Amino acid sequence: MLIERAYVNLPEGEGAAEDGWPWTVPCVRQLAEEGLSFRAPVTFLVGENGSGKSTLAEALAEGFGLDSYGGSAGYKYASSREASRLGGLMRFDPTREGRGMIRGPRTRRRGFFLRAETALEALNGERRAQRLSQSPEEMSHGEGFLLAFRERFAQRGLYVMDEPEAALSFSSCLELVGLMGELGSGGAQIICATHSPLLTALPGAEIVEVGEHGMRRVQWAELGLVDHWRRYLSDPRAYLRHVLAG
Repeated sequence: MLIERAYVNLPEGEGAAEDGWPWTVPCVRQLAEEGLSFRAPVTFLVGENGSGKSTLAEALAEGFGLDSYGGSAGYKYASSREASRLGGLMRFDPTREGRGMIRGPRTRRRGFFLRAETALEALNGERRAQRLSQSPEEMSHGEGFLLAFRERFAQRGLYVMDEPEAALSFSSCLELVGLMGELGSGGAQIICATHSPLLTALPGAEIVEVGEHGMRRVQWAELGLVDHWRRYLSDPRAYLRHVLAG
């Protein structure tokens, strides 16, 4: 692991609860007040749309020096925008191994930020920089994702993912789970925002559920999304009768 805790370095005298968005998002407010500790090599952020999980993932990536658009540490591909307000204030308590990356120059940091909506462009940037063996343009979206997982997620570093399951089939998600497990056991650290009950079942991973309550650690079986998927697969009509007319 590289990071033991993330926290927000607010300017002296500034109150997070009084400064508008994103501080009004419950999980961001809690992050500003308490910080977020990491106790396992793989941490999943789980919550409904609008809960703030992607906001957290992006800010954590930016704080580490990863391009907010997506891509490797120390490189920019498609965006010259500055870090978000939250990302610019993000700070870390590193592990002994992570200290050299976090306190050193940006180019010393190792990792990747993969976000579903910009992944293809970021991966093409990787190809142009000759860090991928094949061009993602010659593959399906999901195949491009897996190429990056296999070839760019291969060293100790911080890997932040925002809904990587969006382009993946069931079997590809299983492959991703295996790769996450290998990375974690090899000393890397992964933070993944997801809706997937398949990914979050990775043994040994920590799950942080975000929502109106803020943030809380839960077990896989306690997740609302797991319960809903289980119920839906058991009896789809019990759900569909509420959304289908007639």
